[in-house]
Amino acid sequence: MVDNTVTIVGTLTADPEVRVTNSGATLAEIRFVQNKRTRTPEGEWVDGDPMYFEGTVWRSMAENVAASLTKGMRVVVVGKLNYQSWETQDGQNRSKVVIAIDEIAPSLLWSKATVERTYGNSASSSEPVARENYEEDEAPF
Repeated sequence: MVDNTVTIVGTLTADPEVRVTNSGATLAEIRFVQNKRTRTPEGEWVDGDPMYFEGTVWRSMAENVAASLTKGMRVVVVGKLNYQSWETQDGQNRSKVVIAIDEIAPSLLWSKATVERTYGNSASSSEPVARENYEEDEAPF
């Protein structure tokens, strides 16, 4: 079986678009761009043609993406390529490649991030409660 995992570093071109499916799963769609830069023999940087990507994130990670990432942020995306094709109402065939995102994070190359761990249901950010009724010789964890 072919593994088509890709890692792309790019900049979000819009805030994540979040919605809930009919089955109740949360979905976030993101759009980002990667600008290829090359160095000339004289040592100057030259911007190449931008490449635009779309990606989908599911469930609790989608909620975390919506709460953490905004337009203009540089992100690191790891996922699998999915080919989608369809026919428009006027009969034209269209297609695109969408990344099914496995991992996404802010890039720390030019910024700092504060990480807040979520537990279980991401709607509740409370930490686990320590058990208070343990035996005297038992460790409290």
